[in-house]
Amino acid sequence: MSWTQALSPRPFRSAAALAGAAALVLALASCSTPSDDSPSGSSGSGANFVEGTGAVTKVPVAERKKAPDISGETVDGGELSLSDYRGKVVVLNVWGSWCAPCRAEAKHLAKVSEDTEAQGVQFVGLNTRDMDTAQPRAFERTYGIEYPSLYDPYGKQMLKFPKNALPPQTIPTTLIIDREGRIAVRLLKEVGEEELRKALDPVIAEKA
Repeated sequence: MSWTQALSPRPFRSAAALAGAAALVLALASCSTPSDDSPSGSSGSGANFVEGTGAVTKVPVAERKKAPDISGETVDGGELSLSDYRGKVVVLNVWGSWCAPCRAEAKHLAKVSEDTEAQGVQFVGLNTRDMDTAQPRAFERTYGIEYPSLYDPYGKQMLKFPKNALPPQTIPTTLIIDREGRIAVRLLKEVGEEELRKALDPVIAEKA
């Protein structure tokens, strides 16, 4: 199956939707081939992906755009809406079990999530391009990920982010969303613990 087919399980009904899907295909296909050493022993469906550019974008409060209220089924079969966490600082991490940089950063995300929970921070994953939930569930067990992840195998949730609102453009991407539901920081890269804390702490310190 081609990635165009994978991202388009049924025909799009508008030019705008088609354009958005085409942009996502270009963003998610062509740079690097992931290894097959995922926790499940399978590379999932991630034949190619764009590695992070390394760009970190921090947005002044007055210029921030609302994040879309993505929602749906989680990797473990539950239900989740981003709006459930309004009033909290949300760290949204886009990942796949087949993605080597995602595996490298997972322990750092798990540690910062645990350390900042009492400060009103909620981590949320957005799992993409795993065609079965067995692989991401194994990933979470292996790396001690206890926060929930939306299951988004075809990238539909990613398409909901407007272009002018710092959408996730690579895998992995980490977005920090302030208490008002606005995107404050975007990291187009694998993140380490120290770097994530430096990006997150000023948003935590903001008054609600």
